[in-house]
Amino acid sequence: MDFCHKHNLVNPDIVGAERRFGIRVTLPPADTLAKLLGDDWELLHWYASEVERDTAFDQMAKRHGYSRSTDNPTQVLEKIIR
Repeated sequence: MDFCHKHNLVNPDIVGAERRFGIRVTLPPADTLAKLLGDDWELLHWYASEVERDTAFDQMAKRHGYSRSTDNPTQVLEKIIR
């Protein structure tokens, strides 16, 4: 399969690699989006090394430049290991 967009989350060079270090993304129960997605919604991102995971975690924890000044993202990030 060709990956033509750089923003895809799948890197074809490491598709088969073991990835033990992860980030679990959830939403607080009172969040309006959580009411739409359900209380059990989560998204998992996996990485081959702890350093790679921690770098991604720091990036994900930053306030996004495209958010309006009145927006306050409420995602909950958690470092995990399998």
